[in-house]
Amino acid sequence: MLNQIYTDNIINTALSEDINYIDVTTDNLIPDGHLSSAYFIAKDDGVLCGIDIAMRVFELAGGNVSGEILIKDGSYVKKGDIIANLSGSTKTLLKGERTALNILQHMSGIATATNKCVKLAEGTNAKITDTRKTLPGLRALQKYAVTMGGGRNHRFNLSDGAMLKDNHIDAYGSITGAVTALREKCGHMVKTEVEVRNFEELQEALDNKCEVIMLDNMTPDDMKKAVEITAGRALLEASGNITLENLRETALTGVDIISLGALTHSVKCFDISMRIKTVK
Repeated sequence: MLNQIYTDNIINTALSEDINYIDVTTDNLIPDGHLSSAYFIAKDDGVLCGIDIAMRVFELAGGNVSGEILIKDGSYVKKGDIIANLSGSTKTLLKGERTALNILQHMSGIATATNKCVKLAEGTNAKITDTRKTLPGLRALQKYAVTMGGGRNHRFNLSDGAMLKDNHIDAYGSITGAVTALREKCGHMVKTEVEVRNFEELQEALDNKCEVIMLDNMTPDDMKKAVEITAGRALLEASGNITLENLRETALTGVDIISLGALTHSVKCFDISMRIKTVK
């Protein structure tokens, strides 16, 4: 779920960046009373995400525009599908077009990429999750898009849970020391996840009863062995160098979670266009 204040702040920032003072073309070309109709059309196949936010752009870009959403977030769209209709102020439609499309294309790209990964993991125990490798200021939008693609969210921020990465462990000195120190200060509601690089570290994490263990850059064979060693005593998360080509093999190892930074940090935008028609 997305907070309206949060999304409005993002939209206003994007509009201010794009328009600044005036839209030189639109404000000098289109009279105030000019009306048009428009529609969003999919130019590829994939999962839609961000349509409500895209429609909100036009309210904040000048208003006097009404809209009808035909396809909702999380739905699969095909090339040529009409996603939504709009009608009203031509000035508002033109001023809001790029901002609305930037948001809609980016979020739909994330949802589509996530959905591909989810389908590859079907029939296994593995759940697809995102990471904190998000664009500054857009984390909640990106993580929402992951859920619309059928994935799940990892931590939203550093306050969500205790996660000992390799640098934490190297800086503190050991898994046992770091976990012990954390548990002395954290409340009973805080779970502990530890990143491990080999079987010795895995065993140490298990000995300390860590609830979640991240297998960092392990081969599928090593992951299978880690699953056998763990025997259900902790959730196992596979992370690092996971692609569409090896995701299925990774899921079949028996891990519980597959986290992919690529879902948010380097996803391809989904191709959507806005077409405008003059009314009067």
